[in-house]
Amino acid sequence: MDTNTIKKPTFMYALLMLLTAVAVISIGILAFDAPIQILMFFSMLVLIPFMMKLGFTYKQVEKSMMRSMGRALQPGLILLTVGVLIGAWIASGTVPTLITYGINAVSPQFFLVTTLLFCSLVSVATGTSWGTIGTAGIAMMGVGTTLGIPVGLTAGAIISGAYFGDKMSPLSDTTNLAPTVTGGDLFSHIKHMLWTTVPAYLITAIIFTLVGLKYNASSVDAVSVNQLLAYLDETFHIGIVPLIPIIVLITLLMLKKPAVPSIFIGAAVGGVIAFLYQGFSFADIFTIFYSGYEVESGIEVVDSLLQRGGLTSMLALIALFLFALGLGGMLAEAGVLEAIIASFAHKIQHTGTLVFVTIIVSYVTLAIGGSIYFSTVMGGTLMRPIFERLNLKPENLSRILEDTGTQGGALVPWTGSGIYTAGALGVATGAYLPFCFLALITPMVSLFYGITGLTMTKNEEPKKKSKAMEPVEA
Repeated sequence: MDTNTIKKPTFMYALLMLLTAVAVISIGILAFDAPIQILMFFSMLVLIPFMMKLGFTYKQVEKSMMRSMGRALQPGLILLTVGVLIGAWIASGTVPTLITYGINAVSPQFFLVTTLLFCSLVSVATGTSWGTIGTAGIAMMGVGTTLGIPVGLTAGAIISGAYFGDKMSPLSDTTNLAPTVTGGDLFSHIKHMLWTTVPAYLITAIIFTLVGLKYNASSVDAVSVNQLLAYLDETFHIGIVPLIPIIVLITLLMLKKPAVPSIFIGAAVGGVIAFLYQGFSFADIFTIFYSGYEVESGIEVVDSLLQRGGLTSMLALIALFLFALGLGGMLAEAGVLEAIIASFAHKIQHTGTLVFVTIIVSYVTLAIGGSIYFSTVMGGTLMRPIFERLNLKPENLSRILEDTGTQGGALVPWTGSGIYTAGALGVATGAYLPFCFLALITPMVSLFYGITGLTMTKNEEPKKKSKAMEPVEA
């Protein structure tokens, strides 16, 4: 790319580009109820003349889109295999068995906090929120629905538990990435996160416990529960054998095997059990892999729980992910965020202001890039010089990136995490977002520490101050 003819955007020009993209999406949703996929695509097209005015050729703009969209390949493959997995696990009896055992074992009053703790344990052990949501999460959604728990509440408990492990497990990729980007080390990073995560987690557990107390035996629709259990018992062989796929998948994830092959093996094992144990034909199994499990029982609770999965169920989500990444790639290539941050970076002198700005940057880069990884790398790269100038240890920055960008991934509908979570659990982002208490509370704890200075550890020997980013001109 010939950078000699490309100008850096001024603050106002960068802000205009960002607001234009946001306006296209916001107006389309609020005024016309348009699908977000097409709005993301329109936003990409609208930004093309903005970038060309900075000196980019159309080929260069296209390359920036394609390079960023290429990052959707691996998450897209994961989404497709998860779709296959969900259908396979229903046919194999894995999901029906977990639902049956869960209904019989869990009290409605303590279901939410039990779900939080269960998903936390699975996530810490495997180091992956996606793996936890796609295994324990799917099962707990079925149990919660049957017990009469609102789907948003159940999903909030699942997500809170899953992302607790994604933050705190040394096996997690994001937990390793954050200190790498900021110049810290893994275990100092995890230890420092305890200050924000533990108080937020305890508050979250208390909230789910108190909220769960309103759900008791009288709140359960006994007729629906009995209909569901009777249908599952008549249609599937419930028992230990259908649990083999989930044991295989969790074992592979704990061994840190690649996600796509691990999920596909879990789905394949489910397919084999569906054939040998549940009596499906191979033709049926391949159809379920592609288009999901089909059921027309005439029982609403059964149809809503089991008619899911399949490779095709994830295609719309992948389209959203592609366009979100393409839009983020264009804004990043144009230097929009750098221009905006450079305009006020030199004014940040207090830890409270620094933490607040870092939180905003983390969320904005998450929304623009459509990826936790993009948010972590961009947020860490942009804010690291300011933390060094204030002589703060790198684990302060890496902690904030995890408190916000990592946990916030499931809260933004067009990010990879948001798309995956909504697709796997079958719940719209807006339905579960208010109940993701851990993700909502942790940043507030982090901001409190920034304002008070508590836990904002400094280097023993002052580092050489990094030159603050200067405003750039077109």
